[in-house]
Amino acid sequence: YVMLLTLSPYTPRFRDRVSPPGVMIRPYLNGFTIAFNVSQPNTWQPYVDSMHHFLAAYDDKVQEEKNIECVPGQYFIQGGNDSEEKKACQFKRSLLQNCSGIEDPTFGYSKGQPCILLKMNRIIGYRPGAGVPVSVDCKVQKGNESHLRSVDFYPGNGTFDLMYYPYYGKFTHVNYTSPLVAMHFTDVQKDYSVPIQCSLNGKGIINDLNSDRFLGRIIFTLSIGK
Repeated sequence: YVMLLTLSPYTPRFRDRVSPPGVMIRPYLNGFTIAFNVSQPNTWQPYVDSMHHFLAAYDDKVQEEKNIECVPGQYFIQGGNDSEEKKACQFKRSLLQNCSGIEDPTFGYSKGQPCILLKMNRIIGYRPGAGVPVSVDCKVQKGNESHLRSVDFYPGNGTFDLMYYPYYGKFTHVNYTSPLVAMHFTDVQKDYSVPIQCSLNGKGIINDLNSDRFLGRIIFTLSIGK
């Protein structure tokens, strides 16, 4: 009982197993294979529905009501007691541009040019990149590199802005929404299973550990039929 009294409900005492961050993608429906035929809407509509559901919390109006505008390019350090509620920076889905689902509600799936969202796992107190924004790149994980000819990244050049860090935990950072990087696969080989690896790049990031495919990178397969 005395030991429990020394623990904080806001910040875990030991965090040696959670840094650097892992990553995850959306949509995530049936494992790490995204397979559909452009000419058959029933094969890609579940992915589109999943994207809209996930991005509902990022709607511009929702973000404007709950969160504040922050200064880009610098960490948003907040003082005070651990128990004080922290402010969260706005991340509007409109920042995702062609992958926002606003102008193209199918997120490119109806054209065979799917959008996939990448997010870092939340780590309390973590400041990624040591002052330099962490970026994302994608490549063919194994096989013919020409099968992935073009990828666009949003927002900007595909970076996680420093202003969304550090994260203070779910008890005090109640309105926090994780920043995202959208990857728009505009030219992928059709009628072929293309294994793709998307990685984080930045100081302190580990993305080449063979025993952990989610640490600083993620591997998935795109299979787009006509």
